[in-house]
Amino acid sequence: MSESAPERRVVRPWGHYLVVYRGNGYQVKVLSVNPGQQLSLQLHARRREHWVVLTGHAIARVGDITSELDPGQEITIPIGTKHRLKNSRQMMLEVVETQFGDYLGEDDIERFDDQYGRP
Repeated sequence: MSESAPERRVVRPWGHYLVVYRGNGYQVKVLSVNPGQQLSLQLHARRREHWVVLTGHAIARVGDITSELDPGQEITIPIGTKHRLKNSRQMMLEVVETQFGDYLGEDDIERFDDQYGRP
């Protein structure tokens, strides 16, 4: 049985995200990345992610491949794969992130490079 989550806005140095839905083994967020900002280079041991660009222009690194994505384009990040999302433009980047896995906690993040000094 799936259960909807109340909308919850979480502020990060790169912008914010909003949890819009939670279910059994999945979670849906909307990421809003400020102009010129990027998420840390990271990986997750227990979840995969799927990004769909809503507005703006994304630079997505997945493994050793960097892709540029416009609205309506998408990319999948397998479990255990280093990845990063960047907004190099002067308008807000909005991305739907759907997470799938047996554990979806925020502590399932291993960071390798972070311009904001987070461990």
